[in-house]
Amino acid sequence: MYIRLIKPSLDFIAALIALVLFSPFFILVLILLLFNNNGKPFFFQERPGKKGEIFKVIKFKTMTDKKDANGNLLPDAKRLTPVGKFVRKTSLDELPQLLNVLKGDMSLVGPRPLLPEYLPLYNETQKKRHDVKPGITGWAQVNGRNAITWKKKFELDVWYVENISIILDLKIILKTIGKVIKSEDINTENQATTFKFNGNN
Repeated sequence: MYIRLIKPSLDFIAALIALVLFSPFFILVLILLLFNNNGKPFFFQERPGKKGEIFKVIKFKTMTDKKDANGNLLPDAKRLTPVGKFVRKTSLDELPQLLNVLKGDMSLVGPRPLLPEYLPLYNETQKKRHDVKPGITGWAQVNGRNAITWKKKFELDVWYVENISIILDLKIILKTIGKVIKSEDINTENQATTFKFNGNN
C-alpha cells in the first residue's frame, strides 16, 4: 500500500513544497547558468525509469559544450566551470528533478536513474532496481555514492527495493541532507563524473 498509494502522493506534495521553498535558489542558479552556459541552463537526458521505460531527466547544466580542434568534446573536468562546480558541490543541479517527480517519472527516494546503455548489462538481480521509480536520492547515494563500486551501488539499490518503507525513505532523506551540507561523496577524485559501468566493474 505504501509503494502503490502513499509514496506517490507524498512525493507529489513534498516536491511541490520543495519547489516553492527552493524557488529563490532555483531562479538564481537559472540566471547564473544562462550566462555561464551560453543560454543553456538545463540538461536533458534520456534515462530508464520504472520497468525500464525511458523518460527525460532534467538537471541544471554544469558543464559547457567546449570542443577541441577536432570537434570532440573536451574531458568533463575541463568543461566543468567554477559556477558548475559550485552547483554540483551543493547538489543544486538536482533541483530541476523535482519537476520529474511532479510529472510522475521519478520519486524523491529510489535507485538513481542511470544511462539506457546500461540496461542490457544488468544481471537478473541488478534488474530489480527498475521494479520501482528512480529517485533524486537513494540508499546507494547516502552510503558512498561515487566513492563505491558499481557492484556495491547495485547491491544497495536492490536492498532498497526489497526493503522499501516510509521509515527507510525518511532515513534516506535525512541522511541526504547531511551529505549535502557536508558535500560528501560528490565526485570521484580528479573527475567530474564517475567511471562508466561496463558490466564487470
